[in-house]
Amino acid sequence: MKGKRKKISTWQLLALGYLIVILIGSGLLILPFATVKGESTTYIGALFTATSATCVTGLTPYTTGEHWTLYGQIVILCLIQLGGLGFMTFVSSIILLFRRGMGIGSRKALMTSAGGEKLSDIRSLVKRIIIGSALFEFLGSAILCARFVPDYGWARGIYYGVFHSVSAFCNAGFDLLGSASLVKYATDPLVSLTVCFLIIIGGLGFCVWGDVLACRLRFKKFQLNTKVIIITSGILLVVPTFMFLGFEWNNPSYSGYNFWQKLLLSFFNATSPRTAGFYTTDPTTLSDSGYLLAVILMFIGGSSGSTAGGLKVGTFAVIIMGMVGVFRGVRDINIGKKRIEYSLLSQALAILAACLMFVLVATIAICAIEHGDAASFKAVLYECVSAMGTVGLSMNLTPVLSVASLIIIILLMYAGRVGILTLALALAKKRKDPDMRYPADTLLIG
Repeated sequence: MKGKRKKISTWQLLALGYLIVILIGSGLLILPFATVKGESTTYIGALFTATSATCVTGLTPYTTGEHWTLYGQIVILCLIQLGGLGFMTFVSSIILLFRRGMGIGSRKALMTSAGGEKLSDIRSLVKRIIIGSALFEFLGSAILCARFVPDYGWARGIYYGVFHSVSAFCNAGFDLLGSASLVKYATDPLVSLTVCFLIIIGGLGFCVWGDVLACRLRFKKFQLNTKVIIITSGILLVVPTFMFLGFEWNNPSYSGYNFWQKLLLSFFNATSPRTAGFYTTDPTTLSDSGYLLAVILMFIGGSSGSTAGGLKVGTFAVIIMGMVGVFRGVRDINIGKKRIEYSLLSQALAILAACLMFVLVATIAICAIEHGDAASFKAVLYECVSAMGTVGLSMNLTPVLSVASLIIIILLMYAGRVGILTLALALAKKRKDPDMRYPADTLLIG
């Protein structure tokens, strides 16, 4: 008797999809004409760059605008777009384009990756993602071109506008302006605020946009998830902006600027770590307080079902509300007139513990492997949190890492983009809960 054919699960499909895209991308980037003449690319360098682009991170061992040819840059841009919108969005759009029906597994995978709820809404969700992304990226490109065209000419200015708009919206952090990122435009509101706007919109999540549009901007009618994401994201933008302003006020990187310029720098510093990777002030110049604040923001990241990575805003909000509920001794976690199940809190705490474990183990391993002043504990921790949160900010550590350390960062970026929960479910075997349950007992905590 033939055994039953084993079906691939939704979680395995998502994890495998990103892996396939990364491998194809690395194969395209290792080709000789992908790099500028005289520059060499090892396979680990190509794999790292492909992973960073697909996982919309931005960490790279090479200066993107100088190392890669136009072909190589376009490959990176395509990987960013594919990784930002999601592997399943790309597959689903092709299926719908040819008017083919989608299977239940494909529908579940797309809804999981995009944060949707109803399988029946699959067609409208795909259209919303594609059209919305194209619209925001076009508007961002047009605004950035207004600055880049006068600076770099028509051809390069338009190309730079498109590349940086896509990179910002997808929260990737790749730029073509050299090793100094957007420092040249640190006090330029047109560039800085446009990039921040794209990062914020991309990081909110596809389903949040849909709910906002469906409710015609009426906050009271928003779904609970939309309300929590918008409020929490707003707090995580406003409060860190003024914290950076206070921490860095007398910092050399802020010297010579007036109040409004410093406020703009601080707003960018509060926006980019969640989870874009651009910077207008060099991360190595941050004060210790600013450094720790940036690490926290990178760890939290953006929203579920968005182009961002990290722990996720929703997960962070559930943990904070759960903590408040436990300390108050209440039976339920209530938000307005809605109740959150404690099982969701358990899931959120499991994700938090796993993310912390990944970062700490990776940091310890890289500190043990690397030697020298560049690989300080501070720089390594920053790099690992940046990789796990798919941010892309670095304290100039990536180019000097050994092969073993680069592989660790690759694994962190992959886990950060696919998602800890998705990865765990993809690797776990299905097990039924046993009929028999052991007697309950207690442990002392606190």
